[in-house]
Amino acid sequence: MSSSSTTVDILARLRHETRAVHEALEQLPFNQALGNGTITEALTQQFLARLYGFVAPFEAQLRSKEELLGPAWELPRRYRAHLLRQDLPEAATLPLVPELPPSKPAPSFWGYVRSGRLHPGRAGNCPSASQSQYSGPRVFQWARRANRPALENLCGFAYASCYPANADAIVASASLTFQRLHAWLEQAQP
Repeated sequence: MSSSSTTVDILARLRHETRAVHEALEQLPFNQALGNGTITEALTQQFLARLYGFVAPFEAQLRSKEELLGPAWELPRRYRAHLLRQDLPEAATLPLVPELPPSKPAPSFWGYVRSGRLHPGRAGNCPSASQSQYSGPRVFQWARRANRPALENLCGFAYASCYPANADAIVASASLTFQRLHAWLEQAQP
């Protein structure tokens, strides 16, 4: 199997096998409000607090394995917990997810890369975004600045690391990451 067909296969599998949880994430109140233009600052803060509770420990886990992935993954540039801490003055007291997906550096990073899609650029359009110089939470500003070429470059590198022998582990890790993220975010819902 060629590298390019492996890439296409992994992309198709990731889309197919994470579709249900992506759709479930889209049904969360934050995403619904975002989609229909009724987002509030309170709902945004609630979402960011829950997101921080997942991202911070996940990134800590990745940091401990950075050397195994190597510099080509540019992990420090991908981290966003520090931005969430800036957006959330109470971050130090927020609950953290008690159970992360098992950590196998490259496969677990796929779920993290894919979870970046949870930071839609339009999320900066919450009510307070129109006030003075504020243009939304820093983490959403980061998502808008993390331009498509940089993300495509990262994804290209990630896809190059995929081969038939690790495809199942990558898909399973990404799926489990999204399932745990969804379960964690859903806990905050009324």
